[in-house]
Amino acid sequence: MACIYYTASSLDGFVADEHASLEWLLSRDFAADGPFSIDEFLESVGALVMGADTYEWLLTHQPGEWMYSQPTWVITHRPQIVAAGHPVHTFAGAVTDLYPTLAAAAGDRHVWVMGGGQVARQFVDAGLVDEMIVSYAPCTLGAGSRVLPARSEWVLVDTARNADFVCAHWRKA
Repeated sequence: MACIYYTASSLDGFVADEHASLEWLLSRDFAADGPFSIDEFLESVGALVMGADTYEWLLTHQPGEWMYSQPTWVITHRPQIVAAGHPVHTFAGAVTDLYPTLAAAAGDRHVWVMGGGQVARQFVDAGLVDEMIVSYAPCTLGAGSRVLPARSEWVLVDTARNADFVCAHWRKA
């Protein structure tokens, strides 16, 4: 079991643009059966955690039934944001207090720190992220939400190309 931050980034290190949009990402080709694919990664995931902005983006852009079968937590002080029928838990507090619950829910599978960057920063600052997988899109945004607004050290494990993306797998140094 590992705690993995799996995300995408522009070449200049942004996960969303200055308007909180992911259009720059969704307009790119990413092969579902290619290296570092989301489907393959999801099979290894036992629990997810994300911030309120990520959850609200999913509500807006992928409405309806909750798309993940894994137990999911949203870090927020606004528990009312969870849509009716979504099996999603909320948590307000230190990620170090939440992590034992995430690890127990994940069992022998991975904890996915879905993001955004501020949530990932909290997990990285607490020393909880073991690995990071970033798929880099061939664009720059110039501004927006940083993919990881923290100082940290990583060791490159593997790289691959998936359609329009260069993917990198990193392990905590």
